[in-house]
Amino acid sequence: HVQLQASGGGLVQAGGSLRLSCAASGTIFSIDAMGWYRQAPGKARELVALMYSGGRTYYEDSVKGRFTISRDNAQNTVYLQMNSLKPEDTAVYFCNAERVRAPVGDKVRENDYWGQGTQVTVSS
Repeated sequence: HVQLQASGGGLVQAGGSLRLSCAASGTIFSIDAMGWYRQAPGKARELVALMYSGGRTYYEDSVKGRFTISRDNAQNTVYLQMNSLKPEDTAVYFCNAERVRAPVGDKVRENDYWGQGTQVTVSS
């Protein structure tokens, strides 16, 4: 059974840094993409950063140059280094794993998984 466990959120002053981690556990053959979404109060969930297994990355415009996503494919772990944090970065951050190939019974299935959210609060 595949699970994602996120950690690293917290309270930080504007201009500070935080590092989020998310580890996928269970029997996993491969993961196509791992990334981070966030949801602020009263707003829709949005994609923040994504990294494909081959190394290609995507960043939402407002975090370019401040956030860096990285992956340890061997450990099925994704990280998000967040620097120069702003109050508008305050949100619950969710990790996501797309197209995870894992055994289900005697077959191999491909599914997407979400981790639990971790709160990031940036004070002004």
